[in-house]
Amino acid sequence: MWSDRLWPGMYPMGYIGIIRLQGAGMRYPRTWGMGVIGAMMLSASFVMAPIGHAAGDGITHGVADMTGQVQQVPARPGHIADLWFAHNELTIMLGAADRIAVTVDRPDTRPWMFLVAPALYHAIGVNGPAVNAESLLKAGVDVAFVPNGSATAAALRAVGIPVLVAGFTDAASLRRSLEMTAQVIGTRQAQEVTRAYETLLDGVIHDTRARTDALAPDARPRVVHIQSLHPLRVDGAHTIIDEWLSIAGARNAADGVDGNMKPISVEQLAAWNPDVIILGPDAGTFDPMADGGVWRNITAVRTGHVIHNPAGVFPWDRYGSEFPLQVAWAAQVLHPDLFPATDMVERTCAFYRTFFHYDLDVTQARRILAGLPPAGATKGGGGSPR
Repeated sequence: MWSDRLWPGMYPMGYIGIIRLQGAGMRYPRTWGMGVIGAMMLSASFVMAPIGHAAGDGITHGVADMTGQVQQVPARPGHIADLWFAHNELTIMLGAADRIAVTVDRPDTRPWMFLVAPALYHAIGVNGPAVNAESLLKAGVDVAFVPNGSATAAALRAVGIPVLVAGFTDAASLRRSLEMTAQVIGTRQAQEVTRAYETLLDGVIHDTRARTDALAPDARPRVVHIQSLHPLRVDGAHTIIDEWLSIAGARNAADGVDGNMKPISVEQLAAWNPDVIILGPDAGTFDPMADGGVWRNITAVRTGHVIHNPAGVFPWDRYGSEFPLQVAWAAQVLHPDLFPATDMVERTCAFYRTFFHYDLDVTQARRILAGLPPAGATKGGGGSPR
């Protein structure tokens, strides 16, 4: 049976690719040199479009977005409207934070994002992905990223702004979205970061599955991931949440639920009776005495297995580039006996140093793992954007 011993454990996966080098104490400037890293990353098969011209040159090239629609974008756009909450993290990671002219993210809801990328304070903040096309033109926007199903895309294209749908739903489409974004940004740094990230992503998934794939069904804890407590909403099948739960050796206990952030009753949750409840970073305050005491009878609550999910530049559990950290964290929390050896604090620091060019200290990494904002910052309200 699945062990009920849950504690902050170690994750034994060896550092791979660039993470291995960073863990050895190497540092790299914001503009990455080729050297050992470049040789490693250029061995990948990912091929980018030609680079090198500023947006003002009037030179464009075609880039296919996540729907397959090809948009003609400036060879190196200087003013980006990033209109999907999760995608801002990808743009930052690829070294283009200073090109984000319009963003849907805010420092009160994503304080770690603005800490590692203070250039965002100079961007125009908008409330949600539905924005006025004329306002983007006035801001000089020369390309926009939008989520799946955006109602704004047609209006933006109508005024001449290239719009790329950037939404992704799993690790495979995360890779494609990152590659597409690197093509749009058009720098060698963006290409190199993409290759390094894909090496890490593939390695984490492979190394985790090497241990969890052999687990018998009854050795996989039944987990419900709660996106919001008030109102009560959970994440079901065909989501990136369902994917990392499976990789990490768990079963999604939200039987019959399909998609993100689906409303349920507490009685339905009690009927599922999960072994573990993972609370999303934006879920709200958990009170086991709420709803007439129904919560206290759920196995996860009764045995002390209600766990708060980490949150950094973006919530780890949702649609962001910190997905490899989420897989590593979930695996060692759910199966400490299988993953006893890697320090998640060290792993978090290495990831931020490598991909966000930000040196976290141990206290900051621990706050991220606890789902807390930076010291002195107050995280605002608002639910998960997806």
